[in-house]
Amino acid sequence: MANVLAFCEIGDGALKASALSNLTFARAAAAAHGGDVIALLIGVGSAAAGVAAAKYAKKVITVEHADLAHYLAETYAPIVARLAGEHGAAVVSATATSVGKDLLPRVAALLDAGMASDVSKLDGPNQFTRPILAGNAYARLEISTPIICVTVRQSEFPQAEELGGSGEVLAADAGAIDAKGARIERIESQKSDRPELTSAKVVVSGGRGMQNGENFKVLEQLADLLGAAMGASRAATDAGMVPADWQVGQTGKIVAPNLYFAVAISGAIQHLAGMKGSKTIVAINKDAEAPIFQVADYGVVTTWEKALPELLEEIKKVKASR
Repeated sequence: MANVLAFCEIGDGALKASALSNLTFARAAAAAHGGDVIALLIGVGSAAAGVAAAKYAKKVITVEHADLAHYLAETYAPIVARLAGEHGAAVVSATATSVGKDLLPRVAALLDAGMASDVSKLDGPNQFTRPILAGNAYARLEISTPIICVTVRQSEFPQAEELGGSGEVLAADAGAIDAKGARIERIESQKSDRPELTSAKVVVSGGRGMQNGENFKVLEQLADLLGAAMGASRAATDAGMVPADWQVGQTGKIVAPNLYFAVAISGAIQHLAGMKGSKTIVAINKDAEAPIFQVADYGVVTTWEKALPELLEEIKKVKASR
């Protein structure tokens, strides 16, 4: 019998939606090992977020300290590794976000543990499936170390449901915090009322065919009408049209919304790897041979300049009639 330590990201004193996919995986892994799920929250606001986390895990550990206000792998990894040992964890998991992908390999090194990254399926206590070759093939991994570190692909695991009760919340000591010379000089962030890209039910993405950042404002109108998140291809973000954190794709964010609009996106294999799990895909592209149409459920062969104003007008009519 061994437990699963699930690192859960927080923001503004609340549990992030991405953490719920990790908890779904953690429950399955705990069942396979005959143990319990222990949710781990680190950073300023973790005590407050722990109350919400207790609805999803029978045991929650929070580590609150002023020096942990901003994520650094150098300060977080030793805490995760120490608590994994103290609580008998056979598996340490995190969502495969930018934080999870940075943190878990360092934790694995400290624990001398095997690593399974970007996992899409749990096949057994120590067996996992993960996509390779931009999602065109899958590899099955078997990890033989006593402790296993796993990052979980958010789009492949549904958000965990509440347990129907409230779990135990424990506060753990941060211990000696040593950033090993690393420090945060400044943080640049953008506030948005739109939903988070990786958890949004509707995503509107634009590509290089949008030509410039100013034209993305038309896509933002569509996103606002639909309550959608904004995304983009790597070509668009590399060209500086939109922020880098909008990037959807193999080297960006993996999304699987109910509805995905791909506007002026040709459909490079790297982009398809990040969105082809979407339930319904609508593509607008003037090139009838664009690869995006191979995965689209609905395709419109025309320019975005023609299609978007008409689409916006029709959506406004539908919303006005309700």
